[in-house]
Amino acid sequence: MALPALADEPCACSSPDGWQYGASLDVSYPLNFNFPENHLWRNRSTVPRHNELSPNMAMAYVRKKAAPGAEWGMELAVQGGYDSREFAFLPGEPKLSGADTLRHVGLANVSYWVPKGDGLILTAGLFSSFLGSESLYAKDNVHYTRAWTSDYSPYQMFGINAVYRMNKNVTLSGFIVNGYAHLSRPNDHPSYGFQLTFTPLPCVTISHTLYAGPDQQRTDLDFWRYYLSNVMKWEDRKFFVTLTYDVGTENIADRPGAPRAFVMGGNASIGWKFASSAYAAIRPEFYWDRNGRWTGSEQFVKAMTTTLDYAPFSDRGPRVFSKTHVRLEYRWDDSTGVNGGFFRRGDVSPGVPGLTGSQHLIVLGLLWTFDRESS
Repeated sequence: MALPALADEPCACSSPDGWQYGASLDVSYPLNFNFPENHLWRNRSTVPRHNELSPNMAMAYVRKKAAPGAEWGMELAVQGGYDSREFAFLPGEPKLSGADTLRHVGLANVSYWVPKGDGLILTAGLFSSFLGSESLYAKDNVHYTRAWTSDYSPYQMFGINAVYRMNKNVTLSGFIVNGYAHLSRPNDHPSYGFQLTFTPLPCVTISHTLYAGPDQQRTDLDFWRYYLSNVMKWEDRKFFVTLTYDVGTENIADRPGAPRAFVMGGNASIGWKFASSAYAAIRPEFYWDRNGRWTGSEQFVKAMTTTLDYAPFSDRGPRVFSKTHVRLEYRWDDSTGVNGGFFRRGDVSPGVPGLTGSQHLIVLGLLWTFDRESS
């Protein structure tokens, strides 16, 4: 079985050097026991609508990897669905002109392999984010719903990057991008970052990524945003673990006294492959947004997610269905703090939804993926 975001053969990595193309569909029914009348998960960009059949993502892509002997590469992906609506912004941020059209582009970049050391790859365009441990696409993740650290850090970045593999154990990366959220435009200044990745053992990967740049109208250094993401992944043939710890800060220019905002979050995703076509996983997590800069509310959140994934056609059936996954998930979130919480049934005043401190979800998701390679 090919686990989402995991290789068919643990501890091994193989990628085709030729063209690859494919498509995916992600549909779910999230049952929210608060039964909010607006059907919304408050200020969340993924799996945002509840108590209805939700077409969260449809995506098609073509890619070619840059590699020795085939130096030029590219990626292009188009997408639509509920998860594509607000993923490229933080709550309350100004949106780029044309953002409602550009959000349908998931990836759009070209890359070039430079024969230096163990390999240097240069990429320009819209590419997957260096921050965080989860993807915008549920098919690539262990859990169906994303962690809090994932929904409030970028899923994609727009700019240029360089990835240099120093040796088989150490990789250095650097990037220059248009901002934290690629479809938000608070100013015309670039942001910067670098990543250091270690593979001390074949089954262990550790990465540290630092982002720094101006994400407000005030662009002097006193108002830059700094965000550090730390991820450790380990897996073998039966078990897999991902540990994530993120921390971010910036001075808020448009609030009296320019207070220093602070955000911090962490989670531990632990899974067990108990059959060739099934796994179970659990993810405890916390998230603290001291000033409401990331989530829109001053709050401390703790959450627990349990996931059961089954791939009914992985060992049999037509090839076109071989990467179909049925995913059942229970999730509990609890929020405390000023204006924190989740939508509930009933309005506190006309047009103003009521809030409650906790939320229980049961999500049934169907994930279909088709990939094909051609040399």
